[in-house]
Amino acid sequence: MKKVLVVGGGITGLSAAHRLQRLAAESAEDIKITLIESEDRLGGKIRTLQEDGFIMETGADSIVTRHEGIRTLVDELGLGDRIVHNATGISYLYRDGRLHAIPADTVFGIPMSEESLMNSTLISEEGKRAALKDFETSDHEFTRDSPVGAFLREFLGDELVERQVAPVLSGVYSGSIDSLTLGSTLPYLLEYKNGYGSIIKGLGANRAKFEAQSNKKFLSFDGGLSVLIDALEEAMPDVEFLKGTRAEHLQKTDAGYELETAGAGTLQADAVILALPDGQVRRILGEGAPEPLFGKFMNASILTMYLGYDLPDAELPADGTGFITAGDGQVVCNACTWTSRKWTHTSPDGRLLVRLFYKNSNPKFGDIKEMDRKSLIALARRDLEKTLGVTDEPVVVEVTPWYGLMPKYGLGHRAAVDELEHLLHRKYPGVRVAGAAFHGVGIGLCIEDGRGQAETVYKEFIKKQ
Repeated sequence: MKKVLVVGGGITGLSAAHRLQRLAAESAEDIKITLIESEDRLGGKIRTLQEDGFIMETGADSIVTRHEGIRTLVDELGLGDRIVHNATGISYLYRDGRLHAIPADTVFGIPMSEESLMNSTLISEEGKRAALKDFETSDHEFTRDSPVGAFLREFLGDELVERQVAPVLSGVYSGSIDSLTLGSTLPYLLEYKNGYGSIIKGLGANRAKFEAQSNKKFLSFDGGLSVLIDALEEAMPDVEFLKGTRAEHLQKTDAGYELETAGAGTLQADAVILALPDGQVRRILGEGAPEPLFGKFMNASILTMYLGYDLPDAELPADGTGFITAGDGQVVCNACTWTSRKWTHTSPDGRLLVRLFYKNSNPKFGDIKEMDRKSLIALARRDLEKTLGVTDEPVVVEVTPWYGLMPKYGLGHRAAVDELEHLLHRKYPGVRVAGAAFHGVGIGLCIEDGRGQAETVYKEFIKKQ
């Protein structure tokens, strides 16, 4: 019998274990799969809370639909009839004391046409003229490793980038546009500039693709994302789950690997999938984890707050689904999702539910981390009064901090992952790392990565033995 350990019961580890179970069943291989999770529940950052009729998520609120892995997994689990999609609408940017609609004909705030540029209320006439130079300037020396900020400023001008594009991109990728590479964020922009001579023209020529992606591009489930976690656990009767078991140290032996745990003794395995944050991988490998290498991995922090009200959702601006802020100090939050508008299943009776985001890039984040619950709620209420005019007292509040647990891909991230995987190949054959810390942020990418690592382990260390 072959033994595989999956360490980490978040969505990546669950996807890996589920895929291994199916591969074993399809091939009639005798494989013992054990999944270890330090918490008493599965799901990692994914956890759905229900209170007073509201549905709230402690982590991500949805899954990007374009990833093939999620559709495959949903079909395998028979969850197709429980899928819900986001409502589409206007996204706003709060700047200069009011909400500005981000032009619909944009990608991350970058115009897809000259008309979209001219319709923006965020950019001055001078800024618009500067952005039009994109149509005239084609020569450059930028590569996929170039900072996306420098690339965009070169052709679209400082004002458009700083006032409209940077707030959107920074919000999506949780980092400064000057520390993010083209290759890790928007590689197609480089292709468009090279192929069409213009970023705007390239986006316009590929409009159909982006419009298709923007229409219902996220999914959840009628009972929240925990529906997926519960279905995965239920679908794995042959997997041994060791909840409340902390992995301590992994050691290579002549027979394979031994994993020392707190709670389940020492476990043996032929192969191991570490579906964990980089810091936990480093701890488990111990002396086998070079400090300079793991020092290259970076993590950000975020605090989110849900506020639910005995107010009709119709109090919000028509056709809107939320706003991001410009970071100009007029309000403290970085963004606000109008959850009851964007996800109608979260408030079946149509009452107002919003979610505010406070990121560690926020100049006031140090103060926010020191606030107690009462102070945090007061802060959120001030932000909502300034931006939406909501002054009522909320009936439900949920505060969720994720400190140092949000992977952030810097300029050297890809090289660091390559170096780590080369190290594992040489010193720990049969051990794979998986998840958001290494191969892509977001539930969809984590699902695909977990399934992919499972297939690699099966082909290289189970089937061939």
